[in-house]
Amino acid sequence: MHSRSPIWFPLALIAVANWGCQAPESGEAMVAWDPPAAAHASPPNIVLILCDDLGYADLGFTGCEDIPTPHLDRLAREGVLCTDAHVSASVCAPSRAGLLTGVYQQRGGFEANLGSGEGLLPGTRTFAADLQGAGYQTCLVGKWHLGSKPGSRPDAMGFDHFTGLLGGSRSYFPIDKKTPSKQQRIERDGEVLPEESLGYVTDAFTDEGVRYIEERDPAKPLMLFMSYTAPHSPMHARPDLLERFSSIENPRRAKYAAMVACLDEGVGRLRGALETEGMADNTMIVFLSDNGGATTNASDNGPWRGMKGSKWEGGHRVPFVVHYPGRLAPGQFDGCLSSLDLAPTFAAAAQCVDALPSDGVDLMPFLESKARGPVHGELFWRRAVAAAYRDGDWKLIRIDEKDGTRRPPILVDLASDPGERSDVSGAHPTRVEGMLQKLESWESGLMEPRWMTGEIWRENQRNKHLMSVVTREDERRLP
Repeated sequence: MHSRSPIWFPLALIAVANWGCQAPESGEAMVAWDPPAAAHASPPNIVLILCDDLGYADLGFTGCEDIPTPHLDRLAREGVLCTDAHVSASVCAPSRAGLLTGVYQQRGGFEANLGSGEGLLPGTRTFAADLQGAGYQTCLVGKWHLGSKPGSRPDAMGFDHFTGLLGGSRSYFPIDKKTPSKQQRIERDGEVLPEESLGYVTDAFTDEGVRYIEERDPAKPLMLFMSYTAPHSPMHARPDLLERFSSIENPRRAKYAAMVACLDEGVGRLRGALETEGMADNTMIVFLSDNGGATTNASDNGPWRGMKGSKWEGGHRVPFVVHYPGRLAPGQFDGCLSSLDLAPTFAAAAQCVDALPSDGVDLMPFLESKARGPVHGELFWRRAVAAAYRDGDWKLIRIDEKDGTRRPPILVDLASDPGERSDVSGAHPTRVEGMLQKLESWESGLMEPRWMTGEIWRENQRNKHLMSVVTREDERRLP
């Protein structure tokens, strides 16, 4: 177990005390906010930073002590920290599909991690395409994982420029013993980059992001999507950073810490480039993870039960920061929101006239405290044999067995049980029946899955949702 202490967001108190915001500790200074004098009549630059398989509790601003993250802590301190933020899937590819399109990815049959050659349907509208149509220069760096066929590659989905890999993961060091596969090789606008030119991949991605900032078209606002692979496995660490964390006894955790620290350095370098180029005051930066920490990378989701792949909070509840100095005062927002909200938020900020339809909403009125009530009263999840539905503070989980039958559903009350330790379905049969009907109604509007995961992954999902699988040690036995 890794020790934690509150910085300015006392995460541990949320799990044991209440669902809402905590005041700063005595003696902690609140960030003074002095908005830039220039009005933001023009659309902002947008920098979206997405990390991969990051544990909720593995950042300084979420209470981690063994992995310093000063640059991300500064971003959270100067921005709006959203304490009840979720992604639309607890594994990589479908989560990214939902984020990019702003609609539940199951509406396009994109329910599971990718099958061979599959991906977004050609013609799918994305926020990148909307921003491109609104006059933005759109750049993607890093992991795609949304299809490698011509009609589903980044250039067909609204990105002017792409440097990265089409697949989901690869070595962080140059691959020197064999030719990288099509999914693993790193290309820049269709040209494959020599492996020996890459160095450590997280740094290479940051280098590209900085280059896009410095060499941007000055006549256009910039949308830069930094889609890091860190800290997804394989567990490869930069040697100097691994030495920094040599005091961590668990060697996998030490490598993970070094990978997160490199990611943090990258965020600092990106912000430095924005400041040097005079862009910082009119740039919206959003930071989040694509799902919860994985069972294989020594991550930690803190008080949230479950990890990557599950419908427990630890699978889909993620760190989420919005930094926009011209619009948003520093603080915390406790309403339930979703990564689906980013597409309409970006479209509104970019003043898109014809933005894509969305299952999300523009977050700005909520983050500016101009709108009241929850952002979302309802959220839905489904991947193969496991589905979930959140209605306010109530959450229902439904599991399909191998023989086609269904387990009795699990019902938890997040208001009184944020750690999801108690199934209270027996005490609320009417609520259970109503929530099952709502879940099925949502499912009626979905496309049939265009591919599905293998039986081993379905069985892992079933096992992840046994009430007896409680501890991190239990969870780590189930990839």
